[in-house]
Amino acid sequence: MGSATLRPSSADAAGQMLGIYLNDHLAGATAGVELSRRMARAHRRSGRGDDVKRLATEIASDRWSLIRLMEDLDVPVRRYKFYGAWAGEKVGRLKLNGRLIRQSGLSVLLELETLRIGVEGKALLWSALLAAAADNPRLDADRIRELRDRAGQQMDILESLHADAASTLFRRSEQTVA
Repeated sequence: MGSATLRPSSADAAGQMLGIYLNDHLAGATAGVELSRRMARAHRRSGRGDDVKRLATEIASDRWSLIRLMEDLDVPVRRYKFYGAWAGEKVGRLKLNGRLIRQSGLSVLLELETLRIGVEGKALLWSALLAAAADNPRLDADRIRELRDRAGQQMDILESLHADAASTLFRRSEQTVA
């Protein structure tokens, strides 16, 4: 009798934890979409503009994949987290960067690092869900694996963009200092 009463509450607790986890990732994905779209607009004429645009499109698509997955699992979207993340990304634009009107190279570098951290977190989300897929038939392991692999590709692109931005910024800085 004791284990029978613990079992439903344990499943309920696991379901609640999953709901919190997915909503937290949705909040992060929302901020990531906003940041990546803004970066795509800002860099559309740069030599890597197409890479940034493709990245922003994929990040938005991954967010929709997460929402569909939440629907499949009957996990309600907690809108307050969603809107909080959206507002947080907007406030994050107000950081001091040594320039009053336009972005500095430091802003670009920090934004790329922020996106990289977000994509790494997303890859970990997909890995966690892939592990859970063995016990949950509502999780499509093949689709989750595709999403995890795409996150790895996105990290590679972000690493390359970051290296280019750092090289450009600090090479310019050395010339100014010298």
